[in-house]
Amino acid sequence: MKNLMTPMAAIGRAGPFAITRRRATALLGAVLLPGLPRAGAAAPLKVGFVYVSPLSDAGWTHQHEQGRLALQARLGDRVVTQAVENVREGPDAERVVRDLAGQGHDLIFGTSFGYMEPMLRVARQYPALRFEHASGYKRLPNLATYNARFHEGRYLAGMLAGATTRSNRLGYVAALPIPEVIQGINAFALGARLVNPAAEVRVIWTQRWFDPPRERDAANTLIDQRVDVLTHHTDSSTVALAAEQAGAWALPYHSDMRHIAPIRQLAAVTHHWGEYYIARTLALLQGDWRSTDTMGGLADGMVRIGGIAESVPAVIRERIDASRQAIASGVLNPFAGPITDNAGQVRVTRGQSIRPQDLHTMDWFVQGVRGKPPTK
Repeated sequence: MKNLMTPMAAIGRAGPFAITRRRATALLGAVLLPGLPRAGAAAPLKVGFVYVSPLSDAGWTHQHEQGRLALQARLGDRVVTQAVENVREGPDAERVVRDLAGQGHDLIFGTSFGYMEPMLRVARQYPALRFEHASGYKRLPNLATYNARFHEGRYLAGMLAGATTRSNRLGYVAALPIPEVIQGINAFALGARLVNPAAEVRVIWTQRWFDPPRERDAANTLIDQRVDVLTHHTDSSTVALAAEQAGAWALPYHSDMRHIAPIRQLAAVTHHWGEYYIARTLALLQGDWRSTDTMGGLADGMVRIGGIAESVPAVIRERIDASRQAIASGVLNPFAGPITDNAGQVRVTRGQSIRPQDLHTMDWFVQGVRGKPPTK
C-alpha cells in the first residue's frame, strides 16, 4: 500500500532493540522437488532477507519469514537463503544490506519502508545484483518494489467489527501515520459503518512498528474507553493478547493469532509473501528478472481474511464472503464515493473512486474516525 507513496520523512519500521541484539538466521535447502532441474556444478542462487523486527510466532516479520521458508522449500538446493532480523532503519540497515551484497547475495529483499534510501544507495553500488523493497516507491533498473492492497482486507474486517460491536466503539492501535496505515484505518471505518452507521473508530498511536509494552498500554487504554473490538497496525501479537485477557474481541493483523487469542479472535487479516518470493527468485534463475512494481491483494491471495470465530452468524459470514469476492473481481472498491472526511469535507463524490495518487498520499480520516492523523 505504500508503493507509490509520497515521501513523508524518514519513517520506518524501527524496532526497540539495539542492533547488537540482532540475530542472523540461515537455512540451506536439502530437497529438490520433482520437475526442477538441478543446476549441476553451478552454485546455488544466494537470496537475502532483511527484517526490521525480531522473529516471533506472529506478525509482520513472521509472515515474511514464512515466505522465505516457502521459497527455500520450493526451490530446494537451487537457492541458499539467509535472513537477518531486528535491523533498525537508517545506517544499520544500509550496513546490513551492503554486507549481504558483499557476501555475494544475488537477490536481496528488504521488508521495511524505512529501508528505501539505504537500499537505493547499495543498489547503485552493486548494479549487477538485484534488490527488492517491500512498501517502497523508488525503483532502479536493479531495484524493484512490491506491496499489497492491505486496505481490502481491512474493509472486510471493519464490516465484521461493525456487525459485532455492542458499544459501537472500535479500537485501533496504530504505529506511524504514513498513508499505508491511514488507508487501513479509513477502510476499516468504511466497512464498519457500511453495516453499522453508529460505529466509531478510536485510534491510539505508538509511533513505533514494534513495541509490545506501548502496544499493550494502548490496547488497555482503549478497552478502558469501552471499546469492545480491537485491531492494530503494529508488528507484534500484543493487542490480540490484551483483548483476550480483557474479554474484548480481537481482529489481528498480519498473522492468524488464534494461538494467542483462542477465544476472542473474531477474524484475522493475514499477508502471504511466499508465492511472490518464489516467482521473483525463479525469474532471476531463468534470466527473466525485471525491475517491477507489484501490488497484490485479495484477488491473488497476498491479502486474506480468515480464522473467523465460530460464533459469527452465518448471515454475516456470507455477506463478508460476498464482499470479498466483489473486491477480488473488481466489482467493489472500498474507496468508492461518496466519501466524506471527519471534518465534513466531501473527498470523493458519488460515482467516483479515490485516485491512486491520492490514495498513496492519504493524510486524513473518513467520517467515523475520531481525531486527526498526527503530523511527522
